[in-house]
Amino acid sequence: MEQTIFGSTNLTVSRTGFGCIPIQRISFDESTALLQKAYENGITLYDTATSYTNSEERIGIALSHVRSKIVICTKSSASTPDKLTANIDNSLKMLKTDYIDVFQFHNPKKMPQPGGTDGLYDCLLKAKEQGKIRHIGISSHNRQTAYQAITSGLYQTLQYPLSYLSSNEEIELVALCNQHNVGFLAMKAMCGGLLKNAKAAFAFLRQFQNVVPIWGVQFMNELNEFIEYEQTPPAMDNNMLAQINADKAELADNFCRSCGYCMPCPAGIPIPNAARITFLLGRTAKEKFLTEEWKSNMQRINDCTACGTCITRCPYNINIPEQLKRQQKGFFEIWKNEVK
Repeated sequence: MEQTIFGSTNLTVSRTGFGCIPIQRISFDESTALLQKAYENGITLYDTATSYTNSEERIGIALSHVRSKIVICTKSSASTPDKLTANIDNSLKMLKTDYIDVFQFHNPKKMPQPGGTDGLYDCLLKAKEQGKIRHIGISSHNRQTAYQAITSGLYQTLQYPLSYLSSNEEIELVALCNQHNVGFLAMKAMCGGLLKNAKAAFAFLRQFQNVVPIWGVQFMNELNEFIEYEQTPPAMDNNMLAQINADKAELADNFCRSCGYCMPCPAGIPIPNAARITFLLGRTAKEKFLTEEWKSNMQRINDCTACGTCITRCPYNINIPEQLKRQQKGFFEIWKNEVK
């Protein structure tokens, strides 16, 4: 499997990373088999977070026996030094390790920095001095925050959404990271399930030597697919470009990435999927969403008070109440035509 140097960490990692959100949804035996097969086939970078329920624990169970041969990235959204320290200590326990390769701030509203009144960056510096963490990174969905972090010299890695739907301004962050020797972890490479052409997604990101995609893998057939692409990397061809252009034309810029930062909704609306449900109906098995449960979910949009809380939380500045109304209308048009 191809390797790359992960920014100024000087860690050598596989160019295919393993995103550990989906392993929460399967059994411990299944996640162990999945993680161990990934390692056996050359995947050495694993990304998780303190908020991903038992994801860290599953990595510890499956891979602690090869700890020195893998790179673990985890993250915390703690807002105080005490909570951050507790998160670090718990991560060490769950991962069955005495150090974390890269510890990241998890989508902070403001970029933590030394001497900040929140004390968060200084807390990580102390953890680094104690040997609990080795490198400091940041995860963000905000382009301005990402730019600030890259150019600050304070962060060795950046985790940011990147896919073939990304804007030119977002793609420019890749070159900026390369210029400042900041490792780039690409999340949302499949746009939260909206993109179905994994081969095109892989080929697009493989163009960037300094980018390590963290593919969210839940099933063995998905892992096998990415292993196959590593063995025989697909080249960008006209068919792929046509698919990419078609997806861009359909989804444009104003689509929900399903990051979930808008939640919880006071009206109980499941925003991350409700705000993009017509796209999902066109790209996944319709049976998953043309159900009485989702009919009820979409009817809840009538209870939206337009309080604006979700808009202030959205890192992509989407007018979510308007998006929900459009998606509700489209859903019930499909429901009328498809459900008898």
